[in-house]
Formats: sequence, structure tokens, C-alpha cells
Amino acid sequence: MHFLPKCLLFALLSFSCVQAISHKRGATVCNGHSELCDRSYGNVTFVGAHDSYAVGTNNLAVNQDQNVTQQLNDGIRMLQMQAHNDSGVIQLCHTSCLLYNGGTLASYLDKVATWMSSNPNDVVSILIVNSDGFAPSAFDAVFKAAGLDTISYAPPSSSLPTSGWPTLGAMITSGKRLVTFLDRDADFGVVPYLIDEFTNIWETPYDVTDPSFDCSVNRTKGTPATQMYLINHFLDVLIAGEPAPDPAQANVTNAASGFGSLGAQALTCIGNYGVNPNFMLVDFYEFGGGSVFEVAASLNAVTYSPPSPIATPVATGTGSGAFPTATNIHVGAAAAISASHWVISLSVIASVSAVYGIM
Repeated sequence: MHFLPKCLLFALLSFSCVQAISHKRGATVCNGHSELCDRSYGNVTFVGAHDSYAVGTNNLAVNQDQNVTQQLNDGIRMLQMQAHNDSGVIQLCHTSCLLYNGGTLASYLDKVATWMSSNPNDVVSILIVNSDGFAPSAFDAVFKAAGLDTISYAPPSSSLPTSGWPTLGAMITSGKRLVTFLDRDADFGVVPYLIDEFTNIWETPYDVTDPSFDCSVNRTKGTPATQMYLINHFLDVLIAGEPAPDPAQANVTNAASGFGSLGAQALTCIGNYGVNPNFMLVDFYEFGGGSVFEVAASLNAVTYSPPSPIATPVATGTGSGAFPTATNIHVGAAAAISASHWVISLSVIASVSAVYGIM
């Protein structure tokens, strides 16, 4: 009388166990490569877009040609930005919202959330330069509105050594695959997923005009030997005495090898510290035809084989960048546009730089 029910119960329990095992099975492809799933986040090299929101052409204040969605599609996995206070709203501006206003953080994060929803097997990092000292709660409200708080990784403590980070596979399986750093004013006790950058990461110098790109420790609040590190590999040129992006050299700067290249700086840093850089920030990432991703793939010991060709520079092909308009450039004077990639009236830049400076 009880034999059949017991068999059915056993079968049901067995089926449930199989379902549970299947549900808990870890990710098998992570950031495009199965080899990276068992690799710690602190032991992977990611390519980042410096001032990822500053998109356009014919403008000295832009650092990218392609919008954030295209950046992510092409393989950018760290998105760096500057957050400014514009009448109480978090705006993504370059040094000043008078110089370049890339829109609201809310609009930007909506695009990131859409992309991440469509790409569930990728870990992405955000680095926010908190220029005007917003409280973590202000960022938290915007992340929650975009639904990104639910996929944000919160570490067990405010500072982790390089070896203390989870694997990419664990992050993807848990659904906590967005890592966000604040360069200042992070508060682990208030918003634990907004991570203090400089207790976890050290950086090389920025605003570099010398293509030799040294690897000295420029900014940190921790012990570099136990931290992850970021190399700022974007070459500037002096315009009216102020540093500005230099797209004319981007093919060389972004190259995999040769003097002044991303590959050369990475090897120099590895020689100095014995470990790969974790993050490599670049301007105009698509210049070089994917060379910045080749460098990262080589350091990660995987093969760079994009599923589709990456975007081409706007100046020489099609892309998602946009020419500057009155809505994002408010310098109070007309821009003098040349036929080259971008030129703005030096007198305008000099007057703005005198007040605000340019990063």
C-alpha cells in the first residue's frame, strides 16, 4: 500500500536534487572566455574607457568616439566618468559642465542596465570620479532607479587584497557582476557596493604628455603591493598650455607594441611589479583596430577573437559618436572646426582652462 507513494516520493526528490544541482551550476563563459570563469576578479586585466561619457568629435573635451553601448559591445569592461553637481543633479561633465556636459548619470546608467540585462555573462566595472563630493546615498538613489543596485557586488569589507576578490564565474552565477568604485567619499557602512577606489586600487600618473608612460605609483590610500592597479594610458597634448586628448597619436598610443604603446607600458609595469595591470584606461579605444583588446587578451592568456568587427573611428568611418552641439558645449563662444579630427578655438579653451583646468 505504501510502496508506490514511496517510489514516487523518491523519484520526486531525485528530480528536485537534479534541478537544484543544475540551478547552482556555475557560469561556463565569463567575459567571452571559459578560461576566465575560474579567474579571480583581481587576476584579470580589463580595458577601460577613460571619460567614457565624453563622446563626440571636433571637440577638445571629448575622449571617445563611440557611445557607451558601442563601447560595451566592443569589449570595454571598465567605464570611467566624472560626476558633477549641476543644480543638484548628478551630471557627467568634463572638468566643468560649462566645458562639456555628457548628460545625467541616470540616463547613462539606464543604458548600462539595458546592456547588462542583454549580456548576463559579463562582469563590468564602473569608476566614478566624484568631482563635487556627492554623498554615496545620492549615487545609490540613481543606481536603484536604474535597477543596478540588485546586480552590484558588495565586498565583505571596505578593502580587499588583490587575492581576496571572487572569481568572475562566482560573480556571474550570483548575479552580482557590476563592480563600482568611487574615488572619494565612499562609505562602506552606508552603501557597501560603492567601493572606495584608492584603498583597493592604485593608479599611475595621468595627464601624461610624454609617450614613455612611466609606471610610478601616483595615487593610493593603501599598500600598492597588495592592491590591484590601474594604468592611465591616454596621451595628452598641450593646447594653450593645458593638456587635452591627442587622437592624432591614438593609433600609436593604443598599439600592442612599440614605443609609447599600451603593450609597452603594460610590460614595463609588469617588469616593475611582477603582476599584470588590472585596468587599462584608454582614449578613443577603437583606434588601433582592437589592439587594446589584444593587449588585454594576451595578458589574460586568452585569444582575442571578437564575434563581430569593432567600431571604426568616426573620423575615418562610421560610428556612434556625435558632433558637439549647443546642448553639450557651453563655452560661450563659437568653436572653430577644422577638417582634422577636432579643433576648438584656442582662445576659448585658454579662457575656460584658466578658470577650470582640463583633465
